[in-house]
Amino acid sequence: MGWGRTLLLGDVGNRLDIGDVESDLEFLRQRLRENILEDQDQGGEIRRLRAEVEEMKLVVTTLVRLLAKKGIIEDEEIRAVAKGIE
Repeated sequence: MGWGRTLLLGDVGNRLDIGDVESDLEFLRQRLRENILEDQDQGGEIRRLRAEVEEMKLVVTTLVRLLAKKGIIEDEEIRAVAKGIE
């Protein structure tokens, strides 16, 4: 309510305004804590997904090398597939 409350109620109005500001501040602090926790959760999920992608790359690379070694797939076929993906 601001200056009107202070003007009409004096110190009591001033204290009520301070209480409102303190309540708003606590609400914002809580929102900030929630956002930080959410960001941490998302960061963990991103790290997990990156590790999973790296593991998949390793598996695919190993399989392609094995197929090439056994003569099941030619180097040119591998290049063509890789070029098509890019």
